[in-house]
Amino acid sequence: MNENKACIQKLYTGLQDLDAETMMSCYHSEATFQDPVFQLSSKEEIGAMWGMLCSGAREFELDFEVLDADENRGRARVEASYLFSITNRKVHNEIEAKFKFKDGLILRQRDDFRFYRWSRQAFGATGMLLGWMPFFQKQVQKRAYKNLKKFQSKSSLKK
Repeated sequence: MNENKACIQKLYTGLQDLDAETMMSCYHSEATFQDPVFQLSSKEEIGAMWGMLCSGAREFELDFEVLDADENRGRARVEASYLFSITNRKVHNEIEAKFKFKDGLILRQRDDFRFYRWSRQAFGATGMLLGWMPFFQKQVQKRAYKNLKKFQSKSSLKK
């Protein structure tokens, strides 16, 4: 197994174990992360996001498959099931993760999932009615980032 494939494996094994410290060790100091909810521009924000998600996880299950990884890039397919903390609704999210690496660590991570599908599960009727609208996604992003900053101010998770 090449080192970048091992890095992806370590990242998601850490997530299965809800171990944000292990996950954070997979990221380069210049790392960025992007998905339909979060746009993060530092390793510290990424670590705080994983810390927040791990510490709040309920009824969490994760399956993943590393699809490929070479010296520069990698891809994984991830399925996560959990109770969404805001509404207590069950969510099953299917994610395609793409990675760029530097020095054997994740430099860029982009997770893609269908926001409308996710919002219907997470928010029920509200998500069904509004989840396809850009303003709703922006509101979810703003709330998530506000919660991240609040968590980050209280977190002991370090570089």
